Amino acid sequence: MPNTIDFDFTALSGRDKYKLMIGAIVPRPIALVTTVDPEGRINAAPFSFFNCLSSDPPILALGIENRPDMSLKHTARNIRLTEVFTVNIVSVAIAEAMHVCAADFPDGANELALARLTARPGKAVPSPWIAESPASFECRRTMTLELGKSRQIILGEILHAHFHADAVDTERLAVNPAVLDAIARLGGDTCCTIRDRWDMSTPRASEFEAGPASAFEPDTL
Repeated sequence: MPNTIDFDFTALSGRDKYKLMIGAIVPRPIALVTTVDPEGRINAAPFSFFNCLSSDPPILALGIENRPDMSLKHTARNIRLTEVFTVNIVSVAIAEAMHVCAADFPDGANELALARLTARPGKAVPSPWIAESPASFECRRTMTLELGKSRQIILGEILHAHFHADAVDTERLAVNPAVLDAIARLGGDTCCTIRDRWDMSTPRASEFEAGPASAFEPDTL
């Protein structure tokens, strides 16, 4: 058995907990979130504290940290005021553009224009979707969880989705991961692709009757 080292999370600083979590809980998908303020001005920002939590109802979750003075970031403020947002999946092709949107621009800046990304009008919500993103999900906020002073967890129900035509088999509704070509976040500034893939079928309980090792023979994977 390998040697281990333990950490008491109740005794660690927020920064140290963050470093251990983002380094170990990987890869994390990246949501390039588009919102609008009440005047219709577009904001775009990436978040890697993001995932899907439910398919029925279809729920996406965003973890958004407040600013050091505890004020809301543009995305969280816009969602609070408009009740909607759009999640755009980040592919390798738009990774650098996503990175531009991560800069802390002042109010009113149009990150999509600065990143040379194309905003398309939403079908179900006022916030736009990004034409270059291989998949986009228009969402209505269903719940916001306030976690202390520093972070919000925002849950949104998907109302409408956009896919690049070659990214999904419309008969089977199967998304092609090679065409999606999504990137993910690791620790620090490191990102990765999902280009290395293999299938692992869920084993049947009967496969373990001869011992656990039998379920993992190469011809059963």
